[in-house]
Amino acid sequence: MIQGIGVDLCSISRMEKAVESAHFIHRVFSPDEIQYACGKARPARHFAGCFAAREAFSKASGISMYSLAFGGGMWIERTGSAPVVRCSHTVLDLLPHKGTERIHLSLSHDGDYAVAMVVLEIGFQ
Repeated sequence: MIQGIGVDLCSISRMEKAVESAHFIHRVFSPDEIQYACGKARPARHFAGCFAAREAFSKASGISMYSLAFGGGMWIERTGSAPVVRCSHTVLDLLPHKGTERIHLSLSHDGDYAVAMVVLEIGFQ
């Protein structure tokens, strides 16, 4: 059963300006996200995708963006097959089903925008 759905669109050009600040980068993104994005030709595209994923997860879960972005509560892990949402125990405890939810994530970027969609699923077998 679907518990929540969230989607967010993030401007890559706006993120290019934001990531000029090392303080912003280290406050918002995990070390692995930073390493991944900085290893790409256009890092802001990947930072924008990660930021959009946080916003989408916030909308799907009802957890504040502050807890997710600035508290280190949520990050994106790049796996061999697809990006995956990872959460701290603090954030998992805030979910209605205490982290037993399955979290589905889709990321894409085109032109000046990155988009993320998150679906929280419960009661799966």
